[in-house]
Amino acid sequence: MELDAPRDDAVVPGLLVGPGDGTPDGQPPVPSLRGRVTMQQVAAEAGVSISTVSKVINGRYGVSAETVGHVTQVIDRLGYEASLVARSLRNRRTNVIGVLVMDFEPFSTEVLKGVADAVHGSGYELIAYSAGGHVEAHVGWERRSLTRLMATLVDGAVLVTPTVTDVQADGPVVAVDPHTGPSRLPSVTADNLQGARVGVEHLLASGHTRIGMITGRSDLLSAQQREQGYRDALVAAGLPVDETLVRSGGFDPEMAREAARELLSHPEPPTAVFAANDLSALATLEVATELGLDVPRQLSVVGFDNIPESALAEPPLTTVQQPIRRMGKEAAEMLLALISDGEVPDQHRTLTTSFVLRASTAPPGQAS
Repeated sequence: MELDAPRDDAVVPGLLVGPGDGTPDGQPPVPSLRGRVTMQQVAAEAGVSISTVSKVINGRYGVSAETVGHVTQVIDRLGYEASLVARSLRNRRTNVIGVLVMDFEPFSTEVLKGVADAVHGSGYELIAYSAGGHVEAHVGWERRSLTRLMATLVDGAVLVTPTVTDVQADGPVVAVDPHTGPSRLPSVTADNLQGARVGVEHLLASGHTRIGMITGRSDLLSAQQREQGYRDALVAAGLPVDETLVRSGGFDPEMAREAARELLSHPEPPTAVFAANDLSALATLEVATELGLDVPRQLSVVGFDNIPESALAEPPLTTVQQPIRRMGKEAAEMLLALISDGEVPDQHRTLTTSFVLRASTAPPGQAS
């Protein structure tokens, strides 16, 4: 269906060049346009009818090549852009993909960077949408977000750590680090189990036998796998798991601080802490400093994620790197393939983690 002058045809807000200002290409000065640029303004500036502007935008017949060129120049100069809603009604496509997150925190922003890498040069635009991080929205937030965005604003979406993976949507959806693991939706995740094992094995190889853990969210599969990797590494080394050294951090910095304080105030405190994510590890470093503990001489700390902040910590954080940005890139590439072809091989991808040695770990009682 073609729209011949939709009422919501305007979309680019802002203040353009004011009266009396020239333009670099010698064109007449652009009128001062406050607010959005409308199709009516394009028609008035080009000296043609609104119907003619609509035909040019829709690529319809009945307009000379000279007029098409003239109107197109005016559209470019004024910065007019048809609204996403109007565009989707005309073409059944918006050429926009969405990244839907519970909240903008280091993990989701790194995923977003990866999606942007994939979108670059693809002809698609990108919109990021947050559920706002409201506690009451922890479960099912993706359903509400998809209802708002799909069909009229985006052609498909990447869901970051969705709580529900069997969602109904009017377009393709790919999940990154889904709570419950692979299901109907194509997904990309990291090898959390092996990554955690490697992180704890490093501490064991350094001579630590009393290793505490600050766990992640109990409802998230990746957090469960990281805790299992911690337990597996201890058992493989012939060490019992001391449950008094396991504390929940919930992937929340404040919860992690409290957990770290409990661990480090233990009658027999651990000599090392493995944290389920870098934010929890960074919180542990802060608590150690408050308690006057030297890291790594008196306490070693290992995180998980390798977010940019981990390299800037004092001391720089030893961590397990999951390729977060690559996870976002591969998820977006899968999504674009689904939009284009309707299918993608290898729908559930698990990417390899790697160990990053920095200065927050050392043998017990020794400086790095």
